[in-house]
Amino acid sequence: METETRQLAISRVFDAPRELVYRAFTDPDHLAEWWGPMGHSLPREEIDIDVRPGGYQRWTEVSANDPDLRIHIDINLTDVTDGELLEGVMHVTGQLQEDIEPFATRLRVEFHDEGEGRTRLEIRQWLPPHLSGPSEQGWFEAFTKLDATLASARIAVDEEGVVT
Repeated sequence: METETRQLAISRVFDAPRELVYRAFTDPDHLAEWWGPMGHSLPREEIDIDVRPGGYQRWTEVSANDPDLRIHIDINLTDVTDGELLEGVMHVTGQLQEDIEPFATRLRVEFHDEGEGRTRLEIRQWLPPHLSGPSEQGWFEAFTKLDATLASARIAVDEEGVVT
């Protein structure tokens, strides 16, 4: 078994205010709209979140193509700064894709104000080498869904004047 870990580093700018991008990661209703690669969804009733140091984020990711593929995510949050940082250890278990065993990874997500209503997201994840490629692909697919979620939320903000 490979024990060496690799730091996956992803930087992405979103055309949405930092508060809204942070909420997409911490509000169960928002998270259910975008998390996971294409073809995967989160049943809202299987999301439980307590965002604070010592808190957690838990959910089940389900594949539309194979409903038996049920991935359980359990993040033990070690450091949280409201609107700026989520850090913890992510445990991935359940019925995973072929050739992937349950694993744990350290995860750090930073939210940076880029001005003009834009947010730079910095993600760091420490993974065994054989998981870094699939994880990176999963993030990029999820970001496509997140872009659409943020666009819908921006419309609601524009119409009502508040972030929902």
